[in-house]
Amino acid sequence: MIIASKKRKENIAEYLLYMWQIEDLIRANGLDMDRIQANIIDKYQLEDSQRKEMSGWYESLIDMMRREGVTESGHLQINKNIVASMVDLHQALLKDPRFAEYTAEFYKTLPYIVELRAKAGDQKSGEIETCFMALYGMLMLRLRSQEITPETQNAIKQISHFIALLAHYYKLNDADKLFNDEKSE
Repeated sequence: MIIASKKRKENIAEYLLYMWQIEDLIRANGLDMDRIQANIIDKYQLEDSQRKEMSGWYESLIDMMRREGVTESGHLQINKNIVASMVDLHQALLKDPRFAEYTAEFYKTLPYIVELRAKAGDQKSGEIETCFMALYGMLMLRLRSQEITPETQNAIKQISHFIALLAHYYKLNDADKLFNDEKSE
């Protein structure tokens, strides 16, 4: 909650990846608030009011996961909405000739996206969601200390660069500093 709110303000891409990880942590703890308290919340040195606020945050996420049917897999609607808003921004940037650098980065990234979708047999996910799934997959590989091939490292480096650029534009757009008369790069 504390980290999430900081990431939400600073970098939407990091926030989204963090929230996906929180969803998985909740699942790993069986959506059990006692286990979450012991395994997650108690690890922080918090004042009672902060501990209560964090517990409430996890309880509300658990409730949403149950109501939305994502207790086993999938993502909360609030997280899907972020992906959707990033997709909308992505499409607007591609259409706007002022953002040629962004378009170039997208087309440098596109072969990796196509390859990832082919390997996963996933033709449903859009380009932006595929990028986030790749970044999250890399995070999971690193957490498990699994070997990462040079080809995968190169793909992730390009995807990461592209998503960082999109996150930068997202932040500018959120502050109404993107689509004005001057180029905002």
